[in-house]
Amino acid sequence: MADKSFLLPGIQYPIIQAPMAGVSTPALAAAVSNAGALGSLGVAAVNTVGARQMIEQTLALTHKPFNVNVFCHRRTPQNPQQEQAWLVHLKPLFEEFGATPPAQLNEIYDTFVDNRPMLDMLLALKPAFVSFHFGLPSTGYIQALKTAGITLLASATTLEEARQIEAAGIDFIVAQGYEAGGHRGVFNPEQGDACMGTLALVRLLVKHCRLPVIAAGGIMDGSGIKAVLKLGACAAQMGTAFVLCPESSANAAYRANLKSERALHTAVTTVISGRAARGMVNRMMTDLETSTAPATPGYPMTYDAGKALIAAANAKGNFEFSAQWAGQAAYLAREMPAAQLVKTLVEEWQET
Repeated sequence: MADKSFLLPGIQYPIIQAPMAGVSTPALAAAVSNAGALGSLGVAAVNTVGARQMIEQTLALTHKPFNVNVFCHRRTPQNPQQEQAWLVHLKPLFEEFGATPPAQLNEIYDTFVDNRPMLDMLLALKPAFVSFHFGLPSTGYIQALKTAGITLLASATTLEEARQIEAAGIDFIVAQGYEAGGHRGVFNPEQGDACMGTLALVRLLVKHCRLPVIAAGGIMDGSGIKAVLKLGACAAQMGTAFVLCPESSANAAYRANLKSERALHTAVTTVISGRAARGMVNRMMTDLETSTAPATPGYPMTYDAGKALIAAANAKGNFEFSAQWAGQAAYLAREMPAAQLVKTLVEEWQET
């Protein structure tokens, strides 16, 4: 089988560890990159100072290329009435844990689309790769990153989004199938979600796009890598497969569920963050997704409420409300150091 991995500059193997904001760490990204794949950092949940610290820590651990992922969502206008309705909906769960909902919700995560300090920091530190999720930044931001010599990736869930990525001058398309764990990269959620599976989406984009395509969603082992490469992808992006690595920041409850039959049951929900995301089914989903539930207050305000509820539950030893993102094949996750996992994946992929 022809090795197409050299399409990714400086990367030995066609494997990308997904960014996974909140789970990926400098130690994980560096270990993956040092093993010959592409490690990634998700900095969407931190500010510019926090992102700089993560990138600098990674630079201290590896001289190999790695990827930095940012979210490019359009801001949801805050609606106090809608936010209060959502907090009332959550109130009985807060009371279950002897807590009260926050008085108001905040936009806890910034978007990259107009975040000049984050752009300036990336231009100063120059990570080899930067990837976009939820959409694209401005032409000016894209051109500045390209001028700095940074290779750019962007997620697409449809052919229409992929064509926007091509027109914007991005280098690689990440075809995110509906099987993928974590947040859906849909550009305009209000227009609906095509829910295309990874294999169908990859083949569609390979046939109709000129840019190289990276497959993402439900890929957990070398056989999955081999399958998407056969369909024309240049690499496989894998997130859930790396969650059990000791280098990830997943907590004990997350790891325990991922190693149990709980991992067989995942679903896409908007009630945790305000945007569609796939994770292991727990009470956060089942208790909040009721027929009488009000509309969520949007992203990331819904996440502000969710994190407060998670903290209240965790304080009482209840981890049934945590965001435990995982893809549909999560039950195939293996627990081993990241370098060993990359080696194992490569051996499986290269088996004749």
